Amino acid sequence: MDATILAELRRIAGTEHVADSRAALATHAFDATQRRFLPDVVVWPGSTEEVAAIVRLAAAERIPVLPRGAGSGFSGGALAVQGGIVLTLTRMNRILEIDPHNMLAVVEPGVTTAAFQEAVEVQGLFYPPDPASKAFSTLGGNIAECAGGPRCVKYGVTRDYVLGLTVVLPTGKVIRTGGRTVKNVVGYDLTRLFVGSEGTLGIVTAAILRLLPKPAARRTMLAAFDRIENAALAVSAIIRDRIVPTTLEFMDAAAIDCVRHLPGVALPEHCQALLIIEVDGEAEQLGPQLERISLLVQPLGLKEARIAASEAEAEAIWQVRRSVSPALRKLGPDKFNEDIVVPRAQVPEMIRALAEISQRYGVPIINFGHAGDGNIHVNLMVDLRLPGTQERVDAALDALFRRAVALGGAISGEHGIGLAKQPFIGLNVDADTLDAMRVIKNALDPLGIMNPGKIFPGEG
Repeated sequence: MDATILAELRRIAGTEHVADSRAALATHAFDATQRRFLPDVVVWPGSTEEVAAIVRLAAAERIPVLPRGAGSGFSGGALAVQGGIVLTLTRMNRILEIDPHNMLAVVEPGVTTAAFQEAVEVQGLFYPPDPASKAFSTLGGNIAECAGGPRCVKYGVTRDYVLGLTVVLPTGKVIRTGGRTVKNVVGYDLTRLFVGSEGTLGIVTAAILRLLPKPAARRTMLAAFDRIENAALAVSAIIRDRIVPTTLEFMDAAAIDCVRHLPGVALPEHCQALLIIEVDGEAEQLGPQLERISLLVQPLGLKEARIAASEAEAEAIWQVRRSVSPALRKLGPDKFNEDIVVPRAQVPEMIRALAEISQRYGVPIINFGHAGDGNIHVNLMVDLRLPGTQERVDAALDALFRRAVALGGAISGEHGIGLAKQPFIGLNVDADTLDAMRVIKNALDPLGIMNPGKIFPGEG
């Protein structure tokens, strides 16, 4: 990058917060996908004013700008496909305010989700969105992707908790959307426009987040089934009975096999599917709810139901679920992690379709995820060194995306489109709708510098 531009970046953010060494560029060249693109420079801004000044410089010099949080995304949304300036927002990690009277908080984008949840719970409050990466993923990244997590079956996703935003536009102007009230119909709902926009329309530098009262208690159950289809039917039975658990997570047989022999994990022999069911609310209501759930799923091939008697036992159950993703590597060195979503009632049919696709293309597919809202994490574990593997993976992905859409679902529930799913966006979004999205993009980012090469097909 030109020395004059580097000097100006150092003037804006401080010399110690600007890096263009090979090591710095390499560590910001990838996310949770298997793709790598080197940026030209990495900057760690410390304020909205610094972000705005950097973006104004980038606009004047026509340099791509890529907002980045923890780099934990699964869609390539934070990759510098055209080089440019990676703006890593982890320095902006302050909780600016927690307001228990109005049940809201004001945060900077670099705050990790788990740290924020812990801070508000100390005050008897509750922030429900809980992606699996919450220990390291940032609230800014959650907002950019509209993250969900296990609890969204009952509580909704990130967009349901964002009341207002401070955003630096691609021109360097700073706007503020929404406010501190739940009701607000003054003008267009720009807050919702930016939530889930994957950093392509602007950079969030502060957010006003809605909070709830912390539930008085929670109870956790592990239910083991003889077949994955029966576990899927159990999900439908629970929801149909008007029980809305906090979470309804599932794991298929291949996922179970990956964690069965891990230390501290005791799972029923011969089970082919697991559901992790959690309920929350007043303590005296939770036992009867779990008993009702047990009765509902008993005829559906239930092999064992285990209700945690303590927080430690509940944590052990959740450790089973958290252990799946890192344990998958034993099935293949290369992982394709997709997050299709279908209407809840179609989960059994989608599970059957995935089994058929796995067999047809000879690609191992391991499924787990948020059965309560139809969000299935589909993991293709392969060895790309073997001839023809990539072609079989591509065909399997195309087939599973098409099947999800045919069932009334979508190609992504919470990971976003980014770079990885660009070729498939047309399955969900027709040409006129995609053109309308481009109009918005071009209006806010006329120079095309804000996280370019993402979402829209042919631009990666």
